[in-house]
Amino acid sequence: MTLTGEFFAFMSLALVAVIGGVLLLNLTKVIHMVVALVFTFVSIAGIYVLLSAEFLAVIQVMIYSGAITIMMLFGIMLTRHHGDEAEPKGGILRKLALLLGVIGFGAAVYFGIYDLNFEAVPNTLHENNTEQIGVSLFSHYIIPFELTSVILLAALVGAIVLARRDDDKEGDQE
Repeated sequence: MTLTGEFFAFMSLALVAVIGGVLLLNLTKVIHMVVALVFTFVSIAGIYVLLSAEFLAVIQVMIYSGAITIMMLFGIMLTRHHGDEAEPKGGILRKLALLLGVIGFGAAVYFGIYDLNFEAVPNTLHENNTEQIGVSLFSHYIIPFELTSVILLAALVGAIVLARRDDDKEGDQE
């Protein structure tokens, strides 16, 4: 293993992504959770830049860090999540077990891929990658692409329906 600037950049971005994911799961305020999610998305965009996939990095920032995060924030606020419900916090034993599990998983992945030796195959993935993504997306993956958009629309409509039901119940009680 050679220690290069690219390696340190990758490790830093990967660490920020993991920390953002862990904070997303452990924070209680919705705004803090969304900010942690944005850190994760932006660090993943940085990893895309390191892989010479600049188009994916820009799309990652525009769609996930911008649009999806805002849509999630609206969805959470529409469902009246106040974040003040007293959820039982895990004890120190649970947190220690979680930390050991994360360290064990990281060690298993590290030792699993440490001795892997992939044959260097010349490829053209970094050349015209935007065109390659477009051709692949609209020729081979058009059905999953459209299904994803339908699922996202259904989630947004579901959040609105849930929010309207709460308004109707509160109106009947008054």
